[in-house]
Amino acid sequence: MNPTIRHDTIRLAVLISGGGTTMQNLADLINVGQLNARISVVISSNDKAKGLERANNLKLPSFVVPRKGYDSPEEFSDHVFSLIRDAKADLVCLAGFLSLLHIPDDYQHRVINIHPALLPAFGGQGMYGQHVHQAVLDTGCKVTGCTVHFADNEYDRGPILIQRTCPVEDDDTPETLAGRVAEQEKLAYPEAIRLIAEGRVTIEGRRTRIAPA
Repeated sequence: MNPTIRHDTIRLAVLISGGGTTMQNLADLINVGQLNARISVVISSNDKAKGLERANNLKLPSFVVPRKGYDSPEEFSDHVFSLIRDAKADLVCLAGFLSLLHIPDDYQHRVINIHPALLPAFGGQGMYGQHVHQAVLDTGCKVTGCTVHFADNEYDRGPILIQRTCPVEDDDTPETLAGRVAEQEKLAYPEAIRLIAEGRVTIEGRRTRIAPA
């Protein structure tokens, strides 16, 4: 399976639940010409997310779809993807989006997520933000990092596309470790988007293969 997307400018839907720092990073790279993309829509599952303020400052169209307003994950996901289709998004970027999505057939292998650890370790429901970094420290890991992967209908599963690493220092706290991982996230997510936009990614079961430029 090759999720080929070849556009002069790839159209992104960015889904958030919190601060929107990943969305801001992508927007900053777009604005300085380092990422050939356009954010077509921002969708938040949290009406109090600081990322909505960022989206407003960036003059990006944004919507709030609270998970608690729907009886089932399927109904919630149907509404989210109706907004994504309206925006004609080529690729969906989960950027701290904490609600599980059921991905429809027309967006299979067109949804990616970034996780602040090296999957498959430290993933799954409830493993987000500081919970992940505390778990890394509690386990005594010497290396951590981030993972960009294609999303499926389970938390933090799906084929892995990119991983970047950083050291875990002896005196780290969850906060200092989060800062170091965030620097790798800023590099990994735009790299993943570029690879997909260039049609260089092939998915074979749980594995991805990246063709040379």
